[in-house]
Formats: sequence, C-alpha cells, structure tokens
Amino acid sequence: MIAPQIDPIIFSLGPLQVRWYGFMYVVGFIIAGFLLRYLARKGFFKIIPDKVDSLITHALISMFLGARFFYVFIYNWDYYSQNLGDLLAVWKGGLSFHGAIVGILLGCYLFAKKNNVTLLQVLDSACLAGCQGIFWGRMGNFINGELYGRVTDSPFGMIFPGAGPYPRHPSQLYEGVLEGLILFVILWIMYRKVRTHGYFVATFILGYGCFRYIVEFFREADSQLGYYFGGTTTMGQILCLVMIGFGLWTFYYSKKQAQQITFEPIPILEVSPAS
Repeated sequence: MIAPQIDPIIFSLGPLQVRWYGFMYVVGFIIAGFLLRYLARKGFFKIIPDKVDSLITHALISMFLGARFFYVFIYNWDYYSQNLGDLLAVWKGGLSFHGAIVGILLGCYLFAKKNNVTLLQVLDSACLAGCQGIFWGRMGNFINGELYGRVTDSPFGMIFPGAGPYPRHPSQLYEGVLEGLILFVILWIMYRKVRTHGYFVATFILGYGCFRYIVEFFREADSQLGYYFGGTTTMGQILCLVMIGFGLWTFYYSKKQAQQITFEPIPILEVSPAS
C-alpha cells in the first residue's frame, strides 16, 4: 500500500517557507500566460499580448475572492459566523474551486468591459489557457495530503498522513487527470475545429461539472457539511449540478449569439520617434 510522504515545504529561508502548493499555482499561471499570449498572437484572442498580464491579475484577484467567499458562506458559515476574525485567515485553509470559477467569471467580465472585447471571447481564451492549472492545483492538494478520498480496498488506495490508518482514494489525482489534463486536451482539440465563441467555456463548465460530480463519489465529504438527501449527495455534487445546467445554457446562449472566431491579430501601432 502506497503511503505518500512528500514534504509540503520545498525549502525555508528563516521564517519564509516556499511550499509546493503555492509553487504549483505559480506554474499554472505561468503556463496560462504563455498560452494567452499565443492565442493573442494567433488572433483568436483580440487583445495585444501586453494585455495578458492585466487579465491574469484580474483572474487571480477575483479567483481568490470567489474561492474564499464560497468556502466561508456556503461550506463553513457555522464556524465563521462565530469566528469573524478568521474570515481572511486563508493560511488555515479554506478555498472553494466552485467559488473560484464564479470569481474568474466576474474578473473576465470586468476585463472584457475595460478592454472592449466580448465576454465570450475572454472566457474562451481563459478556459483554453487556464484549464491546465487545475492539474497543478490538485497536485498541490495531493502533496499537502488534503482533499483525500473515501476509505477503499482498491489497489489505488493510499494512506494519507492525518487521515487515519486506512487506505483512501487519491481523489486529488483523479481530479487532476480528469478536470485538468483530459478536459484541457478536449478544449485544444476543439480549438482546431470550432469556429463559434462561447463553445469553449460551455464545454469547460459542462465537462468540469460532470467530471467533478463523478469524482465526488470517491472523495471524502467535507466534515462540517456531510451528506444531503439521505446520505447520498455532497455539497460539491449539488454545485456540480448547477454547473452542468449553466453549461448547457451557455451552449444555447453561444449558439444564439453566433460570435464567429476569426484568426486575425489586432494591429499593434508603432509610435514614431519625435522629430
């Protein structure tokens, strides 16, 4: 039986600790920045490449706020209502990926309005570039020994520190492969074929909702919430059903909008030197 023993700290410099979890997020954002610039150069994303850093900043801030908001008010309000001083204590844990998606949607909307590009175009580009980040984030969860799965006797079972003596599903790896790698590959196969904006974000929302719903059968439910509807459904699955419905609506909305994809980079004006 595998018992992963990976030190979550890469190295320390005095009181400063560099952790694998944070490093994984940095890797995801660096790759996303590279892919966004590629999409801009190809003309899929109608911005100048220099604007990519602005989009990443919008996404990073809004993702954090959304992830924290959902965790506090949906997943664990009973605790935080009695401990208001811990509302921003993220170093103690507490971020929701469903909330992160909602936050990114808001950040992309603000970026689209500010830069006069369509929201569907921004969301499509963000999904193509950012989906791979889910893989890195889940690897960080795995190294931290958190968000582990339910007890199992399958050959995939692993014993996680702090999760008791029994083997559990490595649900972080399941999520990383399904929601991160496989969904990322699906989106980039579509990139070569689909010519309507909005289908990428719709596929991402629908695909993530379906994959996460399945993985929830192997993942340990949040201890403070438990199960709903007679002990069969988790909060994660309830939110996934909402995502699936929203994904289907997004397909309908995108088809109705019919924003055609044109691979024409916007011209970058060169400023002539003063005479």
